Amino acid sequence: MAENNVSQTRLYEWITGDDDSRMCDDIPESACDEQPRNFFLHVWASLGNKLADELSSARLVLPWLMGIIGAPVWMVGLLVPIRESGALLPQIFVAGFIRLKPKRKWVWVAGALAQAFAALALAVLSLFANGTLGGALVLAALILLSLARGLSSIATKDVLGKTIAKRRRGTLMGWSGSIAGAATLLAGAVLMLFESRPGHLVVAILLAIAASGWLINAIAAARIQEAPGAVEGGENGWDSIKLGLSLLREDRSFLHFNVARALLLSSALALPYIALLGQNQSGTDLGGLGVLIVVSGLAAMIASPVWGKRADQSSRGVMRDAAIGTAICCVLGASLAWIPGGWTHSIWPYAAVYSLLVIVHHGVRLGRKTYLVDMASQDNRALYVALSNTLTGVLMLIVGGLIGAFAQWFGSGALLLILAATAGGAVISAHQLPEVE
Repeated sequence: MAENNVSQTRLYEWITGDDDSRMCDDIPESACDEQPRNFFLHVWASLGNKLADELSSARLVLPWLMGIIGAPVWMVGLLVPIRESGALLPQIFVAGFIRLKPKRKWVWVAGALAQAFAALALAVLSLFANGTLGGALVLAALILLSLARGLSSIATKDVLGKTIAKRRRGTLMGWSGSIAGAATLLAGAVLMLFESRPGHLVVAILLAIAASGWLINAIAAARIQEAPGAVEGGENGWDSIKLGLSLLREDRSFLHFNVARALLLSSALALPYIALLGQNQSGTDLGGLGVLIVVSGLAAMIASPVWGKRADQSSRGVMRDAAIGTAICCVLGASLAWIPGGWTHSIWPYAAVYSLLVIVHHGVRLGRKTYLVDMASQDNRALYVALSNTLTGVLMLIVGGLIGAFAQWFGSGALLLILAATAGGAVISAHQLPEVE
């Protein structure tokens, strides 16, 4: 066991560049001693979570599920808003509850188990559901999954801030994203073998694997060595909202960060519409889905460690550069909708732009996650994360609805140009943020 611990520590030092495993900014001394072990438990947990997220994606997999069971088209339009806002909106109400727990990892575990249950429910629905009722049940399961995701999200960031030091968090998220991308790449490659043979069983298997990913997440989280934290200051939901709004008034950097994060929603909102353009050209067979899953996994595998390492140096810079990339990808996607030629009737040009945007989107996610965790302290991190996520959830519902209506009236190409302009605003806003590393 001692030899295993030594090997684990040496691997940790090689990955992070920490020669003596003692870079312990912003965490207790006891957590510093456990940091190498906790680092790899976080990697395993993140691997399970990211793989599950990809294989139950509201941007790719669940629309295929809705098509297979014959659900109405309007229900498909609700998938992404429910997935995103359902995970973000309630977080301010649970921040005070989590604050009352000296060890927050058990909240994380509960959320992961609930997500596993919801994914299994979706797998069963893919085998037996049909029509409007089936679609409604899929949306109900997605609501449960999203709410559980929100519960885990805030606890995960709080535990990360207590157990992994500054200038190590981005590296951790980058490596876990890369490993998860490789696993997703393998799943997509297998799916491509099914070519034009869509089936209930294949989608059910994908969702069952997603459920297994969240079980891995729960097991790894339960094994993390977390020192008890302060429990003073726990608030009910409304008190947390009042406190959070006062923080927005008093902490100008936090307010500025949330403005930048709101503008960076353009990357998340653009992804399904680029995929939709590709689907309109190639159909809804599992071969096309496999291509998009493969390029998504490959992009994540390549991009995440690079973004993660850079985020530990300047998460503000990562947010700015990812915003530039988002604007470029949106313009490229819009051009595909208007350029004539037979080559635009294949899934591959859309997959190329989609993969570039996935790379950029990983930069957005890693940059803003690292910035938020590093900006906050141990005393206010849970509240900062919850408030920021709740604000983003509200915006996702409002903007998502407007975006959907705009796309219905003017088409995906025109919408992508609007999102490119929004990303341009994010470039300016992120560049003006103060450094926190």
